[in-house]
Amino acid sequence: MLSQNNIVRLRAGAEPADTLAGIIIFRELAPAELASLSSRCKWRRYGVGQTILQRRDEGREVFFIVRGRVSAIYHSASGREVRLCELPAGELFGEFAAIDGEPRSADVVSLADTLIASMSAELFWEVLRRYEPACAAILRRLTRAVRASQQRVVEFSTLPVRSRLHVELLRLARLGRPGPDGNTTVITPAPTHAEIASRISTHREAVTRELSELARAKLIERGGSSLIIRDTTALANMVEETLGEPCGEIIIGQRAADGA
Repeated sequence: MLSQNNIVRLRAGAEPADTLAGIIIFRELAPAELASLSSRCKWRRYGVGQTILQRRDEGREVFFIVRGRVSAIYHSASGREVRLCELPAGELFGEFAAIDGEPRSADVVSLADTLIASMSAELFWEVLRRYEPACAAILRRLTRAVRASQQRVVEFSTLPVRSRLHVELLRLARLGRPGPDGNTTVITPAPTHAEIASRISTHREAVTRELSELARAKLIERGGSSLIIRDTTALANMVEETLGEPCGEIIIGQRAADGA
């Protein structure tokens, strides 16, 4: 039976059936363990565009995306926006602050109607000590984050804007919906040109120009609110030719780029 305290937490945003079962790092936990952890979390819903946490916040909670999608964003002193990554349901953020005790490294904003479960840093550490599969998953996640950051440094230092855009499109394609021919990918909703520019450290006009070139080459097209990559293989070949090496997971993967 749920305690009165847990009933209050559920009413704050979760339904009794909502659990942490869909969170990637908890996939190997038993149902009873998941239920126990879920009851010890705080739950909250966020609408599109709502801020979940802000850079420099002193909080230490870890946040789990049960439903919806969020973006980690950095704003410079001059007001320039840099989109660090987007995270879908099943992912988490905030673990950096829980681990090292430092302030948050980015703002996190909801991109869709989102249900978040949060747990204290103390409970998070208890989970890492008690459940080896969850601890191993966090270590793999942190390793991917370091590799992704290194790859970004290489891209920004060595690739022209055109190639950085091609790589970003491949990253988006990895998270998109495959077409029936296996070589087409539908990205919904399509990011704005300004959003893409903030991810690859350039300006909106440059993104617009390069996307127009790809459209004329019939590699991409716009379909309503979607961006359609017509030939993912050709796009990957262009990137590999520029990089001089295979376009593998490190190049494309960017889901755990910032844990805030």
